[in-house]
Order: sequence, then structure tokens, then C-alpha cells
Amino acid sequence: MINAPFFSDIAQGPDGGSANWVKTNDGLNIRVGHWVPADRGAFDALKGTVLLFPGRSEYIEKYGPSAADFMSRGYATVAIDWRGQGLSDKTTDNPRLGDVFDFKDYQRDVAAFMGHVSGLDLPKPYFLVAHSMGGCIGLRALIEGLPVKAVSFSAPMWGISMAAPMRPLAWGISGMSRKMGFEQSLAPGQSAQSYISRVAFAENTLTSDRDMFDFMRGQLDAHPELELGGPSLRWLNESLHEMRRLKEATSPELPCLTFLGTNEAIVDPAAIRSRMGNWPMGALQLLTAGRHEVMMETPVMRTEVFDAMTEYFDRHR
Repeated sequence: MINAPFFSDIAQGPDGGSANWVKTNDGLNIRVGHWVPADRGAFDALKGTVLLFPGRSEYIEKYGPSAADFMSRGYATVAIDWRGQGLSDKTTDNPRLGDVFDFKDYQRDVAAFMGHVSGLDLPKPYFLVAHSMGGCIGLRALIEGLPVKAVSFSAPMWGISMAAPMRPLAWGISGMSRKMGFEQSLAPGQSAQSYISRVAFAENTLTSDRDMFDFMRGQLDAHPELELGGPSLRWLNESLHEMRRLKEATSPELPCLTFLGTNEAIVDPAAIRSRMGNWPMGALQLLTAGRHEVMMETPVMRTEVFDAMTEYFDRHR
């Protein structure tokens, strides 16, 4: 295994955090991080491992507090920097541009991630926790046979929140960009600066908890190399196509607990309600006044989320 940088100074995770480089089958270097206790007795007491699929623009260290919450409840955590994000290889010359050639390429990252996980000898069984864009990638991975006992989604990106008149415009401009060669331009209304760095706390749609907002902003202040701005038109077009394909796909026969804040403003709540209403072994848990990042919300809400997740995993071990 090849060691990769891991910024423990900003992660605020449990002891035992580290990262490695893994290579995808199309030649990209992807960073994978994990938290497991060094003490053998504590390791043997673990009940399983959470496979954590982050959202767009996110990175491993952002989930240090989540890893601590999982560890305190008996679960190790392993997380990934998707291609184009964190310290993983970028797909454009602009390191601040969120981009992907083909949305299915994220499944190459999943395959490399799972190959690495199998070599780490992490405690089984595995459980998937997938946030936002990670929920889109995660649903595809589950359909293709990701070996987990149960899954928990946090505000999964099964649709993007936008005004109805904007939808045909998003399809039209992003599709035209592929044909006319400007697909690596920023999507309309986006910025090269990360969202968390450019908005005031009072205006943000991620969290209602000031401490968590400052934690996320402070990470990027300390390590600006982790920062990612808005998505490209190519990413937008690819994501729209993938969400349309997934809309037609049947939910896997797997226990699923999904969290959705009632103040969600980034992904489409209707798409989440629709899928969870038809997931045979699924349940939707609404969080009053929760925003997009329910795992990074107020202490009371975070406790509710992590207790519910791990109790759900305990039942399906």
C-alpha cells in the first residue's frame, strides 16, 4: 500500500486515521482514508465497517467527526475522495472545477475503493453511508452488487432542486456544451470558489449549526488544496443523465434508511420521497428544520441521526 497525505490536524476524527493511494482501472490515483482503533481489543470489539461515500466537492477529512460518531457506536469507517475531488487526480487542468468525463466513471472509483477495502482486513459486515452525490453513486453501486448488509442515505442526489423553468434550460445548455466544446465551463450560477468559503453562515443551506459551519470553513482555510468550486457543464449533463437512468431502475432488495431534512434546498425532496415510498425494505426519516448536511447539523440532530443509523445497522448485521 502507498501512503497518501492525511490531514489529522483538521479531521477531528478518532485516533488511527490514515490514507492510501489506490489506482483505478483507467489509471487515476484515488485517495482512500480509514479510521480503525490501533488497540487489538478495541478492533475485535467492532461490529462492522461503514463505507462512506461523500458528496460533490467533499473530501475524507470532512468526515472525521462522523467517523468518531461511528467509532463510539462500534463501527470503523473508510471514506473516499472521488476523482476530481480532494487530493484525488483531477479530470481537468483547473483543480477548482468539479468535473467528470462520464458519471459511470465513479463506479471505477468504487471498484478501486472496494479492492482496497478488502485488503485492509476491516471488520465485517460492511454498511454503506452515502451523502448527496455519493447517494447517486451509491445507488448505482448497490444495483451493481455492492456487498453491504444495509444502507443509509443522507439527502441523496436522486434529483437536483431547481425551479421547473430551469430544468429544460439545464438540459439544453449542458447538452449543447458537449456538442460545441465548452463543456468544461462552469455551470450557470456557479463559482470557482467553494460554496462554504463564499457564503455567510446566515445564508448557507448546508447546516444550521454554527460550529459545524466554522469547522468546514476552517478545514479549507488550513488546507486550500482540498477546496473545489462549482461543477462543469459536463458534470451537470452527466449527472442529469445518470439521475434519469436511476429513476427507471428498481430499488435493490436491501434494508435502507434515508434521512431528509425538512429544509432541504440542494437535492430534490420529491425524488427522495418517491423512491423511498417504493423501496420494499426502505424507510424515510424526516428531520425537522434539518438542512442538507444532516450528519453535520446541530448536536441534537447529529445524535438522532447517528443513533438511528447504527441501531439500524445493528439490527441488520
